[in-house]
Amino acid sequence: MTTTTFQVRQDQLATTRLVEAAAPPLADGQVRVRIDRFAFTSNNITYAAFGKAMQYWQFFPVPADADGTAWGCIPVWGFATVVQSLHPGVAVAERLYGYWPMASHAVLQPTRMSAGAFSDGAPHRAALHAVYNQYQRLASDPFHTADSEDVQALLRPLFLTAWLIDDYLADNAFFGINAANPAGGTLGVLLLSSASSKTASATAAQLARRPEVEVVGLTSPGNVAFCQSLGCYSRVLTYDQLDALPADTPCVYVDFAGSGPLRQAVHTRFTQLAFSCAIGGTHVDDLGGAKDLPGPRATLFFAPAQVKKRSGEWGPAEFSQRLVTAWHGFRAQVAASSPPWLVVQQHSGPAAVQAAYAAVLGGQGNPQLGHMLSL
Repeated sequence: MTTTTFQVRQDQLATTRLVEAAAPPLADGQVRVRIDRFAFTSNNITYAAFGKAMQYWQFFPVPADADGTAWGCIPVWGFATVVQSLHPGVAVAERLYGYWPMASHAVLQPTRMSAGAFSDGAPHRAALHAVYNQYQRLASDPFHTADSEDVQALLRPLFLTAWLIDDYLADNAFFGINAANPAGGTLGVLLLSSASSKTASATAAQLARRPEVEVVGLTSPGNVAFCQSLGCYSRVLTYDQLDALPADTPCVYVDFAGSGPLRQAVHTRFTQLAFSCAIGGTHVDDLGGAKDLPGPRATLFFAPAQVKKRSGEWGPAEFSQRLVTAWHGFRAQVAASSPPWLVVQQHSGPAAVQAAYAAVLGGQGNPQLGHMLSL
C-alpha cells in the first residue's frame, strides 16, 4: 500500500510537494485508516501560519531535508474509514471523525477507549492538547448526521472555536466596553477582521444573539456584499473605512486576519480599545507581530484553554451538551440561509488538492465556497 502526503514548506507556505511512500507495517494496538475526505478552509492556513508557535506541525511530523529545509503536514478535519486494525477494540470498516494529516492514509494508536470516542496514544502526541487527539466514532457521535458530513467537516471545528470565542468574551463581560453605558445608549463594538472567513462569520452568528454588543465586520471590498448577506453583522466596513467609527468608540478587536498593518491601524485609531484578541492568520502575506502597539497588548486566543476552563466549571457532560445543542442550532441556521451561506465544492486527487490549497492560501476564492478534499 502506498500513502500520499501533501506537504508545505514551513517558511514558504506557497511551496508544496506531494510525497508518496510505502505504508509502514502496523504494530500491535495500531489501526490504519483511509482518509475519505477533509475540509480545507482559512482555519487550516492559520494552522500553517502558526505551525511552529502553536505546535501544529508536531501532530503529523515530517522529517527535514538533508539540507535542513523544514516541511510540514497541515492538520485538517474530516472523515476516515478503518482499513486495517491490530487493535481488538476497533473494527475494520468503522468510520471516524477527527484531526488528520493532508494525506491518503494515517496510522493511529487508540487509547482511552469509550463507545463514543478514543484518543491517539502515539508517543509524539502525548504532550499535545487532548482536544486534537480525540477521534469520534460516528456510530455514537451526537454531532453527526449522515446527510450533513460535509457541513460538519467544514464548520464543526470552526464552530467550536467560534462558540468558545463568544463564551470567552461574554465570560469576561466584553472587557468592560459597555461599562460607561450601564443604562443603555451606545453599545460597545466588537470589530471582527477577515469577516468573510468561516470562523469569523460563525463567531458573529453567536455574538449577534447578544444585545449588549454591536458586531462590526471588517473585510475587503469584494467581500462586503457577501458579509452583509449573512445577516450576522450589524455593519460591514472595508479595511480602509475604520474612520467610519469614532476614534473614542469603546471596542474589542477580534483578529482573524493576523495582518500587522491592520492591527497597527486598529490600535492606533481607537483610543478606547479595551482588548485585542488574536485568533488567526488568514492574511499570510502581511502577518505581523504585536510588539510596540498603542493600547492593550494583543493576546492570542487558544481555544483548548477555554475548553479546559468550562469543562472544569460545568463538568464534561454539561459542556458537551451545551456545545451539541448550539451546534445543531447553528447547522440548521446555515442550512436555512438564503442566499446560501455555504456551497460545498469537492476536489479529488493530488492536482485538485494543490489547486484548492493555492486558492485558499491566496485568499482570492469565493467565501461562499466550502472546499472538501481527498487525495
